[in-house]
Amino acid sequence: MKRHFTDLDLNRSVGNLLRLGVILSVITSFIGFLKLYFEGFEMPKNYAALEVPEGKIWATFWQALLNVEGVAIIQLGILLLIFTPLVRIIFAMIGYLKEKDYTYVIVSLIVLGIMLVSFLMGFAH
Repeated sequence: MKRHFTDLDLNRSVGNLLRLGVILSVITSFIGFLKLYFEGFEMPKNYAALEVPEGKIWATFWQALLNVEGVAIIQLGILLLIFTPLVRIIFAMIGYLKEKDYTYVIVSLIVLGIMLVSFLMGFAH
């Protein structure tokens, strides 16, 4: 006999997802810090040299990550931390769909829309 998906199941699943996101973020950032420490990181003398052209921010990040640079690994950990609540909303929305609670599905879609607009508007500045 199949057991129904309850609110308690949803809360446990979402809680575990948030815990996992934070743990992965901390571990990733810590690995980046260790890598940076063993690379012999020094503060830059000329901060103007650190500027990245606006259109190349993501390309620069992915290239640095492919080169396994410590700063890029730390940035990946921060991105994991930023995207954890986004994944939580998507996960909860799927749970609401399973429960057939369409009011909360609509609320989740609105929140996702607001987050998407905020992310995209952040690139404009």
